[in-house]
Amino acid sequence: MGTGAPITLRTPLILLAAANLAFLGMRLWPWPEVFSLPGNGTTGFDPAICLGVQIGLILWMNHTNNEGTLWALSAGSIIGVLAGCVLVAYVALDTVSAGQAGSVQAGLLAAALILWGIAGWRGARLSGITGLGALSGARSAMASSLMACAAILVSMFFAAPRPVTQDPWKQYEGLAIGNQATQTLVHSLNMATGFLLIGPMVGAMAGLLCAFIGRKRP
Repeated sequence: MGTGAPITLRTPLILLAAANLAFLGMRLWPWPEVFSLPGNGTTGFDPAICLGVQIGLILWMNHTNNEGTLWALSAGSIIGVLAGCVLVAYVALDTVSAGQAGSVQAGLLAAALILWGIAGWRGARLSGITGLGALSGARSAMASSLMACAAILVSMFFAAPRPVTQDPWKQYEGLAIGNQATQTLVHSLNMATGFLLIGPMVGAMAGLLCAFIGRKRP
């Protein structure tokens, strides 16, 4: 076990998720127009649902007095802030380069994945339970995805329309979605949903894998 009291960052993460919900609501106002987005509005509602689920998961994860679990959450939360900075850089690069810096962005995603794995390894070491590596990895990914979502929502207020692509499929997809401003909005919403939905699952798998690889041998 670690020394001192575990810092799980429960309240800051809940406040960040709530702030993301508020910014999302402001960006999608007036709400009736959300139904004009692809999927009869699901593009706009999906990130809101994911944010609500994450708030519930954070409360559920912290509803324990088990010291090992709290140390696992602590490791995940703290390393998740570092991974969050990496994802914020990913979002900033996507906003500036309009998705043209693919190799650099792939490297940033790989760095975040490695940090989620480290969170799982660290959480398992602190708690003494290998299986809690999954919890640490998931919590790390949740913290970083909330930071990435905040960066996406902020960028949505300042982002210019994405440039016209020469890819025939992308051109066809763009015609189906609407004008360039709508395409930019949909791209941002889909990216936020991806981080919030897929991130914790990938983080849990990476954390559990690294916890098993790095577990102490008898």
